[in-house]
Amino acid sequence: MPDLIAAGVDTELERYLAAARLRASDYGEHYVALWEALAQASSGGKRGRPALVLAAYAGFGGTDLPLALPVAVSFELLHTAFIIHDDVIDRDLTRRGSPNVAGEFTLRAIRHGASADQAGVWATTAGILAGDLALSEAHRAIATLPTAPHIRGRLLDLLDRAVFVTAAGELADVTNTALHAPVTLSEVLTTLERKTALYSFEAPLQAGAILAGASASALDVLGRFGRLVGVAFQLADDVLGVFGDPAVTGKSALSDLREGKFTALIACARTTDAWPAIAPFIGTGTTTNEEAELVRAHLRACGAVQAVDELAYDHIRRAIDVLDSPDVPQALRETLIGLTETAADRQR
Repeated sequence: MPDLIAAGVDTELERYLAAARLRASDYGEHYVALWEALAQASSGGKRGRPALVLAAYAGFGGTDLPLALPVAVSFELLHTAFIIHDDVIDRDLTRRGSPNVAGEFTLRAIRHGASADQAGVWATTAGILAGDLALSEAHRAIATLPTAPHIRGRLLDLLDRAVFVTAAGELADVTNTALHAPVTLSEVLTTLERKTALYSFEAPLQAGAILAGASASALDVLGRFGRLVGVAFQLADDVLGVFGDPAVTGKSALSDLREGKFTALIACARTTDAWPAIAPFIGTGTTTNEEAELVRAHLRACGAVQAVDELAYDHIRRAIDVLDSPDVPQALRETLIGLTETAADRQR
């Protein structure tokens, strides 16, 4: 995203959050602190979802940037809501090496003399509420958009579907891990599509296109592209969750193994002779660095890593093929193909 547009997104996002912090001042210092923690949670991201909104809007001839920015910000706030809630679900107190919302309120509780149990309750409460507030602001940004009512209604419907389907994907992801039930690769891919691809890729692209007046057939193309490239991104992320350098990814390379998360890697490994040697170290909650290295060696040797890499590249190839359509303007097609190249070149 060009620097000027990125700055516009950041400015618009800060406008929403600053107004909320001002309103919060009527309700006490802890509520102001909650909004400050929410603002911190929304800072420093790559702004990928707003970039997709604005790319699609411009690609279909949209020129009113002040009109498009609140829509872009809405999807960034949606992402902020989901990562805050995800941290609560995972019981994480940090994100990328710094305290997240729950972490900030854990520290705040301790400073105010709370016991460890009380601090935990306060932290969880803060995380749930901050995510809820970000979700509310995401809807408000579109609900107050100064555009034709039928356009605003379509955008709200799109946002509603993104929340509805993502919640189903998140529940399936947690359920699969909690119940330790065998999950097929097809089921894993469906969960990835619902949990990540729709809200991160499909919906932002379609939102920008709707605002610019794109055709129904164009929206269909963007939807299929977004689902495919979104799954490819998440497949790469799942591999990074085991093989990535935490200093680069900002994510532990042990947590997925310790939790027993059912990723495509695990689904592929379960179908090989290496699974009996891998299984004892999955989902124990205590996997050590040495045990993780052993698991990584088996995942490589049994072909699971190669299989997931090939699956990600296949999704990318299919996403590019989808763009071979007269419904997608050439400049936008080139931008989106560049996005697929990024998906194919994730750093480990």
